[in-house]
Amino acid sequence: MKYYIIAGERSGDLHASNLIKQLRLKDPDAEIRGWGGDMMQEAGMELVKHYQELAFMGFAEVFKNLFKIFRFLKECKADIKAFNPDVVILVDYAGFNMRIAKFAKARGLKVFYYISPKIWAWNQGRAHKIKKYVDRMFVIMPFEEEFYGRYNYKVDYIGNPVNDSVSDHVACSDFRARNRLYNNKPIIAILPGSRRQEIENMLHVMLSVLPSFRDYQFVVAGVSNFSKEYYEEYNKDKNIKIVYDQTYDLLAHSKAALVTSGTATLETALFNVPQVVCYKTSAISYYIGKQVIKVPYISLVNLIANKPVVTELIQDDFTPKKIVAELKQILFDKYFLKKQLDGYALVRQKIGEYRTAERAAELMVGYLNEK
Repeated sequence: MKYYIIAGERSGDLHASNLIKQLRLKDPDAEIRGWGGDMMQEAGMELVKHYQELAFMGFAEVFKNLFKIFRFLKECKADIKAFNPDVVILVDYAGFNMRIAKFAKARGLKVFYYISPKIWAWNQGRAHKIKKYVDRMFVIMPFEEEFYGRYNYKVDYIGNPVNDSVSDHVACSDFRARNRLYNNKPIIAILPGSRRQEIENMLHVMLSVLPSFRDYQFVVAGVSNFSKEYYEEYNKDKNIKIVYDQTYDLLAHSKAALVTSGTATLETALFNVPQVVCYKTSAISYYIGKQVIKVPYISLVNLIANKPVVTELIQDDFTPKKIVAELKQILFDKYFLKKQLDGYALVRQKIGEYRTAERAAELMVGYLNEK
Protein backbone atom coordinates (compact mmCIF):
# COMPACT_ATOMS: atom_id res chain seq x y z
CA MET A 1 0.00 0.00 0.00
CA LYS A 2 0.97 3.64 -0.46
CA TYR A 3 1.26 5.91 2.58
CA TYR A 4 1.65 9.70 2.61
CA ILE A 5 2.81 11.00 6.03
CA ILE A 6 3.10 14.62 7.23
CA ALA A 7 4.91 15.77 10.38
CA GLY A 8 5.72 19.42 10.97
CA GLU A 9 8.21 19.43 13.87
CA ARG A 10 11.06 17.55 15.51
CA SER A 11 9.00 15.43 17.92
CA GLY A 12 6.62 14.51 15.09
CA ASP A 13 9.63 13.44 13.03
CA LEU A 14 10.74 11.08 15.82
CA HIS A 15 7.32 9.53 16.43
CA ALA A 16 6.52 9.24 12.72
CA SER A 17 9.88 7.56 12.08
CA ASN A 18 9.03 4.84 14.61
CA LEU A 19 5.62 4.42 12.99
CA ILE A 20 7.24 4.11 9.55
CA LYS A 21 9.53 1.33 10.79
CA GLN A 22 6.53 -0.58 12.10
CA LEU A 23 4.45 0.02 8.96
CA ARG A 24 7.26 -1.44 6.86
CA LEU A 25 7.30 -4.54 9.09
CA LYS A 26 3.52 -5.00 8.90
CA ASP A 27 3.40 -4.15 5.18
CA PRO A 28 6.68 -5.12 3.43
CA ASP A 29 5.43 -3.68 0.11
CA ALA A 30 4.73 -0.26 1.64
CA GLU A 31 5.57 2.83 -0.44
CA ILE A 32 5.97 5.80 1.90
CA ARG A 33 6.35 9.43 0.91
CA GLY A 34 5.79 12.66 2.79
CA TRP A 35 6.85 15.79 4.63
CA GLY A 36 8.92 15.48 7.78
CA GLY A 37 12.54 15.19 8.83
CA ASP A 38 15.77 13.24 8.78
CA MET A 39 14.54 10.45 11.06
CA MET A 40 11.53 9.76 8.84
CA GLN A 41 13.81 9.67 5.82
CA GLU A 42 16.23 7.29 7.54
CA ALA A 43 13.29 5.03 8.47
CA GLY A 44 12.47 4.61 4.77
CA MET A 45 10.24 7.51 3.75
CA GLU A 46 10.86 9.48 0.57
CA LEU A 47 11.22 13.02 1.95
CA VAL A 48 9.55 15.80 -0.04
CA LYS A 49 10.06 18.77 2.31
CA HIS A 50 11.83 19.14 5.66
CA TYR A 51 9.89 20.25 8.75
CA GLN A 52 12.47 22.99 9.45
CA GLU A 53 10.80 25.01 6.71
CA LEU A 54 7.42 24.62 8.45
CA ALA A 55 8.28 25.30 12.11
CA PHE A 56 6.38 28.49 12.98
CA MET A 57 5.47 29.02 16.64
CA GLY A 58 2.75 31.18 18.16
CA PHE A 59 -0.21 33.06 16.69
CA ALA A 60 1.79 36.16 15.69
CA GLU A 61 4.55 34.14 14.02
CA VAL A 62 2.07 32.05 12.03
CA PHE A 63 0.27 35.22 10.89
CA LYS A 64 3.53 36.76 9.64
CA ASN A 65 4.23 33.67 7.54
CA LEU A 66 0.74 33.06 6.16
CA PHE A 67 1.69 33.46 2.49
CA LYS A 68 4.53 30.96 2.86
CA ILE A 69 2.23 28.49 4.64
CA PHE A 70 -0.42 28.78 1.90
CA ARG A 71 2.25 28.13 -0.71
CA PHE A 72 3.38 25.02 1.16
CA LEU A 73 -0.22 23.81 1.38
CA LYS A 74 -0.61 24.15 -2.35
CA GLU A 75 2.63 22.21 -2.97
CA CYS A 76 1.62 19.48 -0.54
CA LYS A 77 -1.81 19.01 -2.08
CA ALA A 78 -0.30 18.75 -5.56
CA ASP A 79 2.18 16.13 -4.38
CA ILE A 80 -0.53 14.05 -2.67
CA LYS A 81 -2.61 14.22 -5.82
CA ALA A 82 0.30 13.01 -7.93
CA PHE A 83 1.27 10.20 -5.49
CA ASN A 84 -2.36 9.07 -5.00
CA PRO A 85 -1.82 7.18 -1.72
CA ASP A 86 -4.10 4.62 -0.09
CA VAL A 87 -3.99 6.70 3.09
CA VAL A 88 -2.79 10.07 4.31
CA ILE A 89 -1.36 9.87 7.83
CA LEU A 90 -1.19 13.19 9.68
CA VAL A 91 1.03 13.67 12.74
CA ASP A 92 -0.10 16.46 15.12
CA TYR A 93 0.69 19.91 13.51
CA ALA A 94 -2.98 20.89 13.46
CA GLY A 95 -3.10 24.16 11.53
CA PHE A 96 -1.50 22.66 8.42
CA ASN A 97 -2.69 19.07 8.73
CA MET A 98 -6.38 19.81 9.23
CA ARG A 99 -6.41 21.60 5.88
CA ILE A 100 -4.75 18.59 4.31
CA ALA A 101 -7.32 16.30 5.98
CA LYS A 102 -10.18 18.25 4.38
CA PHE A 103 -8.47 18.13 0.98
CA ALA A 104 -7.66 14.41 1.17
CA LYS A 105 -11.16 13.46 2.33
CA ALA A 106 -12.70 15.45 -0.54
CA ARG A 107 -10.58 13.39 -2.94
CA GLY A 108 -11.89 10.15 -1.43
CA LEU A 109 -8.63 9.24 0.30
CA LYS A 110 -8.46 7.54 3.68
CA VAL A 111 -7.29 9.92 6.41
CA PHE A 112 -5.64 8.72 9.61
CA TYR A 113 -4.40 11.02 12.37
CA TYR A 114 -1.48 9.81 14.50
CA ILE A 115 -1.16 11.98 17.62
CA SER A 116 -4.20 14.19 17.94
CA PRO A 117 -4.02 17.97 17.61
CA LYS A 118 -4.40 19.56 21.03
CA ILE A 119 -7.92 20.74 20.33
CA TRP A 120 -8.89 19.95 23.92
CA ALA A 121 -6.67 22.91 24.89
CA TRP A 122 -8.37 25.46 22.65
CA ASN A 123 -10.99 25.60 19.90
CA GLN A 124 -12.61 22.37 21.08
CA GLY A 125 -15.28 22.72 18.42
CA ARG A 126 -12.74 21.46 15.89
CA ALA A 127 -13.63 17.98 17.13
CA HIS A 128 -16.61 18.20 14.74
CA LYS A 129 -14.22 18.79 11.81
CA ILE A 130 -12.01 15.91 12.89
CA LYS A 131 -15.04 13.67 13.03
CA LYS A 132 -15.98 14.81 9.51
CA TYR A 133 -12.56 14.59 7.82
CA VAL A 134 -10.59 11.95 9.76
CA ASP A 135 -11.45 8.27 9.35
CA ARG A 136 -9.38 7.05 12.29
CA MET A 137 -7.81 8.97 15.16
CA PHE A 138 -4.95 7.43 17.18
CA VAL A 139 -4.47 9.27 20.47
CA ILE A 140 -1.53 9.25 22.88
CA MET A 141 -3.01 11.04 25.89
CA PRO A 142 -5.18 8.93 28.22
CA PHE A 143 -7.73 11.74 28.68
CA GLU A 144 -8.31 12.13 24.94
CA GLU A 145 -10.60 9.10 24.70
CA GLU A 146 -13.02 10.73 27.10
CA PHE A 147 -12.71 14.10 25.35
CA TYR A 148 -13.61 12.71 21.91
CA GLY A 149 -16.30 10.54 23.47
CA ARG A 150 -18.20 13.74 24.26
CA TYR A 151 -18.55 14.21 20.50
CA ASN A 152 -19.62 10.60 19.92
CA TYR A 153 -16.34 9.94 18.09
CA LYS A 154 -14.52 6.70 18.89
CA VAL A 155 -10.73 6.92 18.90
CA ASP A 156 -7.93 4.43 19.54
CA TYR A 157 -5.73 5.06 22.60
CA ILE A 158 -2.37 3.49 21.75
CA GLY A 159 -0.23 4.55 24.72
CA ASN A 160 2.34 7.32 24.57
CA PRO A 161 5.41 7.06 22.33
CA VAL A 162 7.47 9.10 24.78
CA ASN A 163 7.02 6.34 27.36
CA ASP A 164 8.30 3.78 24.84
CA SER A 165 11.33 5.92 23.95
CA VAL A 166 12.27 6.53 27.58
CA SER A 167 11.77 2.87 28.52
CA ASP A 168 13.96 1.73 25.62
CA HIS A 169 16.77 4.16 26.38
CA VAL A 170 20.00 2.72 27.77
CA ALA A 171 21.95 5.49 29.51
CA CYS A 172 25.51 6.07 28.31
CA SER A 173 27.82 5.07 31.18
CA ASP A 174 30.61 7.46 30.14
CA PHE A 175 28.31 10.44 29.44
CA ARG A 176 30.22 12.75 31.81
CA ALA A 177 33.65 11.78 30.50
CA ARG A 178 32.61 11.98 26.87
CA ASN A 179 31.26 15.50 27.35
CA ARG A 180 33.99 16.68 29.75
CA LEU A 181 31.61 17.21 32.64
CA TYR A 182 32.64 17.37 36.29
CA ASN A 183 32.27 14.12 38.20
CA ASN A 184 31.93 15.88 41.55
CA LYS A 185 29.12 18.31 40.64
CA PRO A 186 25.43 17.35 40.24
CA ILE A 187 23.92 18.30 36.87
CA ILE A 188 21.04 20.71 36.33
CA ALA A 189 19.71 20.11 32.82
CA ILE A 190 18.43 23.00 30.72
CA LEU A 191 16.02 22.04 27.96
CA PRO A 192 15.26 25.26 26.04
CA GLY A 193 13.32 23.64 23.19
CA SER A 194 14.25 22.74 19.63
CA ARG A 195 12.87 25.73 17.71
CA ARG A 196 14.70 29.01 17.22
CA GLN A 197 11.87 31.09 18.68
CA GLU A 198 11.73 28.93 21.81
CA ILE A 199 15.47 29.09 22.36
CA GLU A 200 15.63 32.84 21.85
CA ASN A 201 12.75 33.41 24.28
CA MET A 202 13.94 31.01 26.95
CA LEU A 203 17.63 30.22 27.11
CA HIS A 204 19.19 33.49 28.31
CA VAL A 205 16.73 33.70 31.23
CA MET A 206 17.28 30.05 32.19
CA LEU A 207 21.05 30.55 32.21
CA SER A 208 20.83 33.72 34.29
CA VAL A 209 20.23 31.71 37.49
CA LEU A 210 23.62 29.99 37.43
CA PRO A 211 25.29 32.29 40.03
CA SER A 212 22.81 31.04 42.66
CA PHE A 213 23.88 27.40 42.17
CA ARG A 214 27.67 27.32 42.00
CA ASP A 215 27.79 23.82 43.52
CA TYR A 216 26.01 22.48 40.42
CA GLN A 217 26.93 22.32 36.75
CA PHE A 218 24.39 23.54 34.19
CA VAL A 219 24.22 21.55 30.96
CA VAL A 220 22.18 22.71 27.96
CA ALA A 221 20.45 20.18 25.71
CA GLY A 222 21.34 21.45 22.25
CA VAL A 223 20.09 20.15 18.92
CA SER A 224 22.40 19.77 15.96
CA ASN A 225 20.17 21.67 13.52
CA PHE A 226 21.67 24.79 15.14
CA SER A 227 25.40 25.49 15.05
CA LYS A 228 27.65 25.48 18.10
CA GLU A 229 28.28 29.16 17.42
CA TYR A 230 24.56 29.84 17.75
CA TYR A 231 24.39 28.32 21.23
CA GLU A 232 27.67 29.91 22.32
CA GLU A 233 26.06 33.34 21.92
CA TYR A 234 24.13 32.51 25.09
CA ASN A 235 27.14 31.15 26.95
CA LYS A 236 28.41 34.19 28.85
CA ASP A 237 29.57 31.91 31.67
CA LYS A 238 32.17 29.42 30.49
CA ASN A 239 31.11 26.96 33.23
CA ILE A 240 28.04 26.13 31.16
CA LYS A 241 28.31 23.02 28.99
CA ILE A 242 26.30 22.31 25.84
CA VAL A 243 25.69 18.76 24.64
CA TYR A 244 24.10 18.00 21.29
CA ASP A 245 21.40 15.42 20.54
CA GLN A 246 21.92 13.72 23.91
CA THR A 247 18.81 14.86 25.78
CA TYR A 248 17.94 11.42 27.17
CA ASP A 249 21.48 10.78 28.40
CA LEU A 250 21.51 14.24 29.95
CA LEU A 251 18.23 13.60 31.78
CA ALA A 252 19.43 10.18 32.92
CA HIS A 253 22.36 11.87 34.67
CA SER A 254 20.59 15.00 36.01
CA LYS A 255 19.60 16.02 39.52
CA ALA A 256 17.01 18.55 38.32
CA ALA A 257 15.91 20.35 35.15
CA LEU A 258 14.55 23.60 33.76
CA VAL A 259 12.28 22.63 30.87
CA THR A 260 10.51 24.57 28.15
CA SER A 261 6.88 23.47 28.01
CA GLY A 262 6.24 20.75 25.45
CA THR A 263 7.00 17.05 25.04
CA ALA A 264 10.19 17.49 27.06
CA THR A 265 8.18 18.02 30.26
CA LEU A 266 6.77 14.48 29.94
CA GLU A 267 10.18 13.04 29.01
CA THR A 268 11.70 14.65 32.10
CA ALA A 269 8.95 13.23 34.32
CA LEU A 270 9.37 9.73 32.90
CA PHE A 271 13.09 9.94 33.72
CA ASN A 272 11.95 10.85 37.25
CA VAL A 273 13.93 14.11 37.17
CA PRO A 274 12.47 16.96 39.28
CA GLN A 275 11.67 19.94 37.05
CA VAL A 276 10.49 23.50 36.74
CA VAL A 277 8.41 24.12 33.61
CA CYS A 278 9.07 27.40 31.81
CA TYR A 279 7.37 29.16 28.91
CA LYS A 280 7.44 32.55 27.26
CA THR A 281 6.19 33.70 23.87
CA SER A 282 5.52 37.04 22.20
CA ALA A 283 3.11 39.40 23.98
CA ILE A 284 0.59 39.14 21.13
CA SER A 285 0.67 35.33 21.03
CA TYR A 286 0.33 35.14 24.81
CA TYR A 287 -2.62 37.55 24.84
CA ILE A 288 -4.46 35.57 22.15
CA GLY A 289 -3.62 32.30 23.88
CA LYS A 290 -5.06 33.55 27.17
CA GLN A 291 -8.38 34.25 25.44
CA VAL A 292 -8.76 30.86 23.77
CA ILE A 293 -6.98 28.21 25.86
CA LYS A 294 -9.49 26.02 27.70
CA VAL A 295 -7.24 23.93 29.98
CA PRO A 296 -5.84 24.88 33.40
CA TYR A 297 -2.24 23.78 32.69
CA ILE A 298 0.29 23.95 29.85
CA SER A 299 2.60 21.06 30.80
CA LEU A 300 1.75 17.52 29.73
CA VAL A 301 2.65 16.29 33.21
CA ASN A 302 -0.04 18.38 34.91
CA LEU A 303 -2.57 17.73 32.15
CA ILE A 304 -2.21 13.94 32.39
CA ALA A 305 -2.23 13.97 36.20
CA ASN A 306 -5.12 16.47 36.15
CA LYS A 307 -3.51 18.35 39.03
CA PRO A 308 -0.45 20.59 39.64
CA VAL A 309 2.48 18.18 39.86
CA VAL A 310 5.13 20.55 38.45
CA THR A 311 5.39 24.32 38.81
CA GLU A 312 4.69 26.28 35.60
CA LEU A 313 6.43 29.63 35.23
CA ILE A 314 4.60 31.26 32.32
CA GLN A 315 5.23 34.63 30.66
CA ASP A 316 5.53 37.30 33.42
CA ASP A 317 6.21 34.60 36.02
CA PHE A 318 9.19 33.40 33.99
CA THR A 319 11.81 35.48 35.85
CA PRO A 320 15.24 34.63 37.27
CA LYS A 321 14.02 35.26 40.82
CA LYS A 322 11.11 32.80 40.51
CA ILE A 323 13.23 30.20 38.73
CA VAL A 324 15.77 30.32 41.57
CA ALA A 325 13.03 29.94 44.20
CA GLU A 326 11.38 26.97 42.47
CA LEU A 327 14.68 25.27 41.67
CA LYS A 328 15.72 25.52 45.32
CA GLN A 329 12.46 23.87 46.34
CA ILE A 330 12.97 20.79 44.17
CA LEU A 331 16.63 20.55 45.20
CA PHE A 332 16.38 21.16 48.94
CA ASP A 333 12.77 20.69 50.12
CA LYS A 334 12.28 16.95 50.63
CA TYR A 335 8.51 17.24 51.13
CA PHE A 336 8.09 19.27 47.91
CA LEU A 337 10.31 16.82 46.02
CA LYS A 338 8.36 13.77 47.24
CA LYS A 339 5.09 15.36 46.21
CA GLN A 340 6.41 15.91 42.68
CA LEU A 341 7.80 12.39 42.36
CA ASP A 342 4.51 10.92 43.62
CA GLY A 343 2.82 12.92 40.86
CA TYR A 344 5.21 11.39 38.32
CA ALA A 345 4.16 7.92 39.49
CA LEU A 346 0.52 8.83 38.86
CA VAL A 347 1.40 10.00 35.33
CA ARG A 348 3.12 6.70 34.55
CA GLN A 349 0.12 4.78 35.86
CA LYS A 350 -2.31 6.75 33.68
CA ILE A 351 -0.21 6.33 30.53
CA GLY A 352 0.03 2.56 30.92
CA GLU A 353 2.36 0.09 29.22
CA TYR A 354 2.04 -0.08 25.42
CA ARG A 355 4.28 -0.38 22.37
CA THR A 356 2.77 2.69 20.75
CA ALA A 357 4.15 2.70 17.19
CA GLU A 358 3.71 -1.07 16.86
CA ARG A 359 0.13 -0.88 18.10
CA ALA A 360 -0.66 2.04 15.76
CA ALA A 361 0.82 0.32 12.70
CA GLU A 362 -1.05 -2.90 13.47
CA LEU A 363 -4.35 -1.04 13.73
CA MET A 364 -3.70 1.10 10.63
CA VAL A 365 -2.85 -1.83 8.37
CA GLY A 366 -5.82 -3.73 9.77
CA TYR A 367 -8.22 -0.85 9.08
CA LEU A 368 -6.86 -0.43 5.54
CA ASN A 369 -7.38 -4.13 4.83
CA GLU A 370 -10.98 -4.06 6.04
CA LYS A 371 -13.55 -4.33 3.27
